[in-house]
Amino acid sequence: MENLQKKTAYVTGGSKGIGYGIAEKLLEQGVNVIITSRTQDSASQAADHLNEKGYPGHCIGTEADVRSLHSQQDAVRLATETYGGLDIVIANAGVGHFAPIQEMTSEQWSETVDINLTGVFNTVKASVDALIESKGYLFTIASLAGTNFFAGGSAYNASKFGLVGFTQAVMLDVRKQEVKVTTIMPGSVATHFNGNEPDDSDAWKIQSEDLGQLVVDLLKMPARTLPSKVEVRPAVPK
Repeated sequence: MENLQKKTAYVTGGSKGIGYGIAEKLLEQGVNVIITSRTQDSASQAADHLNEKGYPGHCIGTEADVRSLHSQQDAVRLATETYGGLDIVIANAGVGHFAPIQEMTSEQWSETVDINLTGVFNTVKASVDALIESKGYLFTIASLAGTNFFAGGSAYNASKFGLVGFTQAVMLDVRKQEVKVTTIMPGSVATHFNGNEPDDSDAWKIQSEDLGQLVVDLLKMPARTLPSKVEVRPAVPK
């Protein structure tokens, strides 16, 4: 996609953090973007804020829950009916619960897997036909926790290890239909994830706009080349 003008992107969990940073970089390129959040208010407020910046792309915010296939189908339908197709999907929505296995509750386990893994399945299932039609690009936002396990990370590690495997298998499923698939695996990112409030002390971390630039750069890779799994780390860790 050498020219991203008037392409259409769908970003789950796009009202803040990584999803917001990716949406903003796409809008700068002239991409029209649908972002989702769990509430219509937060989705609309984020979209309004992005549109106020005067980027050539246009943004719409909509309420959608990745845990519901029907909800994802509705959001994808909004994208295709509003902009005439769907070229880019960013499966970004995620959650983290961290505790030793003795303290991990079944509710925390279920929410982590339902959002981080099954939620991505729902997003991909809802959008794959549109991506095949447009010969588009699917991104999933995994984590270095998808290859590096750590104490207290049983649910999160399981969801992200699963997400990496799921994404690579999907890549093989659709590559002959000329759909590109990449999973991005960030390390420490300055976001609101897990209750963090970003401030100057997070300056050493990857910034959400950095991941947005990475998505833009991957979209502009030559058609013959596919970086299917990309690990991203802070250049100088704290």
